[in-house]
Order: sequence, then structure tokens, then C-alpha cells
Amino acid sequence: MNNTDFIKVNSETCTKCGLCVKVCRGTLVMSNLGPKVAKDLCIECGHCVAICPNAALDSIRTPLQNQIAIKKEYMIDSDIAAGFLRSRRSVRSFQKKGVPRDTVRELLDIARFAPTACNSQGISYQVIDNPDTLHQITSVIADWAEQAMETGSLKNSPWIQNTASTIAQYRKDGKDTILRDAPCLIVATAEKEQKTLGRDNTHFSLVYAQLYAPTLGLGSCWSGLFEYCVTDEYKPLLKILNISQDRVVTAGLLIGYPLYSFKRLVDRAPLQVTWE
Repeated sequence: MNNTDFIKVNSETCTKCGLCVKVCRGTLVMSNLGPKVAKDLCIECGHCVAICPNAALDSIRTPLQNQIAIKKEYMIDSDIAAGFLRSRRSVRSFQKKGVPRDTVRELLDIARFAPTACNSQGISYQVIDNPDTLHQITSVIADWAEQAMETGSLKNSPWIQNTASTIAQYRKDGKDTILRDAPCLIVATAEKEQKTLGRDNTHFSLVYAQLYAPTLGLGSCWSGLFEYCVTDEYKPLLKILNISQDRVVTAGLLIGYPLYSFKRLVDRAPLQVTWE
């Protein structure tokens, strides 16, 4: 083995094909002995180890032993992929049963593989599945929304009529179209100093969760009013969430077992694209 800092190269199996260098974003160069570190720009993406056809390269930061060989059966054709992606629906009605925590953990364990800017990762999750806490969150969001529609951030919102209807249903009939009586709310957080980047990373992550959820029998829905409320830094909500002071809430996703099942793929507005 030739050690080049955190990169190890097996000189007996390395063919010096250069694939690891070509997919690297600037850390590796090719030498007479094979790939080596030129300067440490490594973001720990693992590309170099993953692409080697002979498993000749290893990295302390993304160990070969932790990588899984890609099998042909992992690949799906375009028709199946298109049908799967189009079949995802926002679920707004849930069964009145909880989601096992092991199932939630499995869901989020896939979400962590979503792409992040420069492989920054850094998203953490707070899962709320206590019915009393969920009811408290709904209540304080309703209080916030009433104020925000009058004098705050929702006053000129294009969705103000929808919000007004949501709050009216909640006040009059106790109908929760805020958290939709979901049995589980996933609250994503990021480091406060990376708030904007963390929000983008979060949305990638939770989209992975949404796409994986149906394989576990789950449905999901973004909680828009939750996100607006927490973005406004509404103190009663932040008090319930009790997030560490060095982190910021970046999104909220509702999950649960769907009450209804959809029978068709719904169309959308026509594709708009220009070419230059």
C-alpha cells in the first residue's frame, strides 16, 4: 500500500486509469505511483473510492469498507421511475394511528443521503409524535396566523384566503388543517450560521423522505403554516420546540399512514422550457 495522506492506493490493483482523479473536485492528481493528494480540498463525497473499478483506492474519510457495491437490480427503467415519481401525492388525511419510531428512523436514515451543498450535510431532526404537543403546536400556529393576517407577514400573502379558511375551520369546528391531525411532525434543523444553506439542504433531504415514504406505507405533506410561523420566530412556537440556541428550524414535514389511496396519476401544467 502506498499512503498519500488520507488516501491509500493498492499499487498491485491500481491500473492508473485516472477515473478517481477525473471525478475529484481538485484534491487528487495522478503520479507515477497512482493517484495522490495534491491539496486538501476534500469534501468527503467518496467519489474517488466509489468509482474505482478495481477497489484499489481507499480513503480514511470515506472508507471502502463502508461502501456498498451497486447491483444491477438497484437500477430502474425510465417508465418505472416516471410512474413512481408522478405517483407521489401530498397526503392531507391520515389514519388515526401512530408511526412506529423504528419506521421513522428508517425513513430519515434514507433522507440523510440526499445531496447537500459541497457535501455539507449537517441536518438534524426533531420528531414530535406526542399528540398533546402536536395539539399545542396547532394552537399556537393558529394564534400566530390570526395576528399575521392582520398586521404581520401574511397580510399581503397570495394565500391569505386559504389561511383565513384554515383558521376559521379550526376555531369553529376544531378541524385541524394546520398539522392535519398527522400523528408525526418531523422538524428539521441546521446550524444557525448556515441558515440559508441549511434550508436548501433540508428541502433536498425531506424530498428524499417524501419519495421513500410510500415504500413504508406512509404519506407525507409539507406544513406550510408551520414553516411560516417558525420563520417569523414566533416565540410561543419556539418555546414548545425547545431547539438548541445554536440551531435554527428549517422545515417541517407531516407523516402518517394515508387515510385514502389515490387511483390515478394527476396531470400538471405543460412543461415550459427554452433553448439557447
